[in-house]
Formats: sequence, C-alpha cells, structure tokens
Amino acid sequence: MKIFVIGGNAKCGKNTFGEYLREHLKDYGYKPCVMHITEPLYSYARNYFDWNGNDQDKPREFLQKMGIEIIQNKLGKKDFLLNRLYEDIEVLENFFDVFIVTDARLIHEFESIKKKYSEVVTIKLERHDYDDELKEEEKNHITEKEIATYDNFDYIIENRGLKDLNNSALEVVRNEEGYGGD
Repeated sequence: MKIFVIGGNAKCGKNTFGEYLREHLKDYGYKPCVMHITEPLYSYARNYFDWNGNDQDKPREFLQKMGIEIIQNKLGKKDFLLNRLYEDIEVLENFFDVFIVTDARLIHEFESIKKKYSEVVTIKLERHDYDDELKEEEKNHITEKEIATYDNFDYIIENRGLKDLNNSALEVVRNEEGYGGD
C-alpha cells in the first residue's frame, strides 16, 4: 500500500492535484482513495455548526481553532486527527490500494505518516503570486506557516495552472512507477 501525502498553503491546489493524481493512478490500474486529515473537523463544521459544505464558505478560522487551539493545545490530543485517518485507512485498505492525503500542513503530520507506513511519497505544492484571500490572522496561523520550515519532501511542485498541475501529477505517477519523467 502506497500513500501520497500532499501539503501546501491555502488554495495552492492540493485537492485538485490529488484528484489528478487519483485519475492517473486509476489509469495505471490502481484503486486510489482521496482522504483528508481534517475530515473530522469538516464533519463537525457541517453537522454541528451549520456549514453548508461549500468550499467558498469554508470556515477556515473555525477549522484552525478547532484543530490546533482546542484539539491539540487545550485537550492535548496531538495525534487525534492522524489517529482517525489511520483508522479510516485500516478500514478502507480493504477496498483501495493507494491513498492520497491532500491536506497535510504540519511537520508532525508528514513525519508521523512516514513513520507509520513504509511506502509514503510526500509532495509540497506551491503557488506563487496568488492571492489566497486569507485574513492576516489566518495567514499567520501555524497551519499556514509551519510547512515553510520543512524540507523533507520527495517532490516540490509549483502550481502554474491546471494543465501544468495535471502534467505534474502524471509525472509523479510515472516516476513512482519507475518509468521516469517523459
């Protein structure tokens, strides 16, 4: 079982890249599953705080506060979201053979996943000169800042547009399959 872990700042294209990666992996005969470390946070927002699930209305401030300030800092459950992810993988590996995690943000997340599983590919997405429309407080949150201090990625990919992102996803799949980057 191989796991691709994609990280990057807000609106850099992580989910889009993950979907491209999923489609290319399917073309190579794999059964890939796209997952999110933060799925429990989204579930809380949808089920208890009236979020409609629309990406345009994403409650980023709530997600940051719930994930870091409450779950990790106040409750001391640093691995809460990762443990939920691991439980989901344990169940879903009965149906899928590749997992694509599209929302890693913290060094601990990358390192924990690499420690837990033997075949992990880490990818950092970057999108330069793009207005992410975040408030200053959101931009300065650990979930936006810490990834800049981590440099142990297998791939660093710049998002230069959808076509380029799709081509980069194909190149990653080819490289991981041993075909090289034609």
